[in-house]
Amino acid sequence: MSHEESCLLLPVDSAWLALERPNNPMTITVLMRVEALTTDRLIDFLKIYWMAWERFRFMPVQHLSGWWWESDPTFALQHHIETVPDALDETQLQTWVSARLNQPLPEYRPRWKFWLLPNAEGGAALLLRIHHCYGDGVALMGVFERICTRSPQQAPVLYGALERADLGRWGRAAQAWLHSLQTRADARQTGGVADLEKVTGPRRPLERAAFNGLRLVNELSQFLIEPEDTDSPLTTPLLGRRSCRWSVPVELSRFRSAARATGCTINDVLLACVSGAVRKQLENAGLDLDEVVLHAAVPVNIRGCLPEGIEPEPGTLGNYFGTVFVPLPVDGESALERLYRVKHETRKLKKSWQPCIAWGLTSSASLLPSPVRQSFRELLCRKASAVVSNVSGTPEPRYLAGCRIMEQMYWVPQAGDIGLGISIVSYAGRVQFGVVSDEAVMADPAGFLSDCLQALNDYPGYTD
Repeated sequence: MSHEESCLLLPVDSAWLALERPNNPMTITVLMRVEALTTDRLIDFLKIYWMAWERFRFMPVQHLSGWWWESDPTFALQHHIETVPDALDETQLQTWVSARLNQPLPEYRPRWKFWLLPNAEGGAALLLRIHHCYGDGVALMGVFERICTRSPQQAPVLYGALERADLGRWGRAAQAWLHSLQTRADARQTGGVADLEKVTGPRRPLERAAFNGLRLVNELSQFLIEPEDTDSPLTTPLLGRRSCRWSVPVELSRFRSAARATGCTINDVLLACVSGAVRKQLENAGLDLDEVVLHAAVPVNIRGCLPEGIEPEPGTLGNYFGTVFVPLPVDGESALERLYRVKHETRKLKKSWQPCIAWGLTSSASLLPSPVRQSFRELLCRKASAVVSNVSGTPEPRYLAGCRIMEQMYWVPQAGDIGLGISIVSYAGRVQFGVVSDEAVMADPAGFLSDCLQALNDYPGYTD
């Protein structure tokens, strides 16, 4: 394998380095409460299992030819683990985690670090911050699912991956990807198109290519002309100081009963709860909600949409998600109206090519000159006022280094001037909300977090 193929970052990974700004690092944060975890057990565990992914030994370094993975010549695991002996309660822990969000990771080492608070009240707290260029949330979930076992006596079996960045296969698979999109579009043709074919007969290849080309142009146009969000307290220029809060776990069955009673999905209910909390924020600001346009940027895993040659192998790291911009019906006066409008919007977006288009556009960010990149960043980020990520963990409890994981929370970064992020994490039959906000947008996100949970009471079938 050539030096270029083995070390040059793929565009989908280097894009997150290109989108980074000093006041807005593109860093994923993971927080776990792990029962009885000690520093020695953590070090031994990471040395064997975490470091089996070769990429974690590399750091991204920028050259004239682009971003390259380079091995850290002074790598030592102790540089990436810090033990904090303080016995912090829940409130103190949230303040402490917020401070870590504002602490930059060194650029002269691989950009990830663990903090362990073994004496935190309620169980040891394990915090991980890792740059987005190493992988997206789904990739990191895959890492933890492989190294965290179902039993405390069980050892991980499948884990680790060598670092391969074969750029040649991307070029070879480009036509296959386009063909895959066209095939998916053909499979979804219904209604008037199907009726037309009954009369005129099946389309010939040239006609089919023209139809799908027109659809691609139409979807790209719709993506680009999507109206920007209305100016509001959520679109204030960022200060670069962030704070986070997370809720107590709520039984997943309660969300399921609300979804069943309304004929919606659990994800619809969760997003409608966020919409209700955003509406309350805008009401308090005195905005005319009938005139407000507001979207949530929602990451979507596109691994299943990619053809062979581009789709990553199971267990490998990387960034393979697109973004859909879901309109939040903040003008809806009742909770049920907001829920059904969210349901309508999400159903419409499920048939869209928008996630793949957004993934392709984001991947090109690192290839653009700096002025063009700034315009591109503004084009995408002005289309949303918040990022809402929905992370599905394992339905059963998992064990890290033989210690039970009691809770887990994830926060993804918000690019551009988006200063509000809402994370929804399901794990072991329970759901938690997490909020991270820039100080300019929301000084204390605890109230917004309470509003998200309070919105559940407005749906039939939900009981405290």
